[in-house]
Amino acid sequence: MAGIMYGIGVGPGDPELMTLKAVRRIREMDVIAIPHSDKNICTAYQIAKAAVPEIEEKECLYLPMPMTKDKKVLEDSHESAAKAVMERLDRGENVGFITLGDVTIYSTCSYLLERLWKEGYATRLESGITSFCAVAARLGTPLVTGAQELHVIPASYQIKDALKLPGVKVLMKAGRQMKAVKEEIGAGGFEAVMVENCGMSDERVYHSLGEIPDEAGYYSLIIVR
Repeated sequence: MAGIMYGIGVGPGDPELMTLKAVRRIREMDVIAIPHSDKNICTAYQIAKAAVPEIEEKECLYLPMPMTKDKKVLEDSHESAAKAVMERLDRGENVGFITLGDVTIYSTCSYLLERLWKEGYATRLESGITSFCAVAARLGTPLVTGAQELHVIPASYQIKDALKLPGVKVLMKAGRQMKAVKEEIGAGGFEAVMVENCGMSDERVYHSLGEIPDEAGYYSLIIVR
């Protein structure tokens, strides 16, 4: 029988925020797939290793995912990664694809799932704690209450209209566009807080829009009210 691919969310950064199920699944896997060419600099792998040292005994399947909006480049990399996973599944091996945060929120794993489903392979998804929930907890404040709406927005795309939505806005992966994102937030008269690298050793917290720098890392998350 063919193996099963498991998408495993490892949480936002703090290894203690990994779920018991994620830890167990990693221990059970025949192969660990990572969206990188080097496990030593793959953030998801380093998080998992801190919680599950036994992962070092597992074989790694390297599936580099380029950070680009070039559709052709993305399509080729996703297709190549899916084929590599299917080869392992055809051997009867179970593959665990580890991903930051939750496996259903802007995860590279989703591009593989579509291709595996089309070919009839079995998959399972194991939830992880999302970065925006971890950031709200780190700031010691509820994310939403009562009838407030919550909107999760990829900040690397046009956000002007999204900021006009009612309720609380979460801007994910804002780092590369930080200066422009700050300008849009300021122009709308909104309040904003940000945590960069939440739960990691180099975590930084910014309590107002004025504190947020014009340049920040990729794992920067802003909450706008």
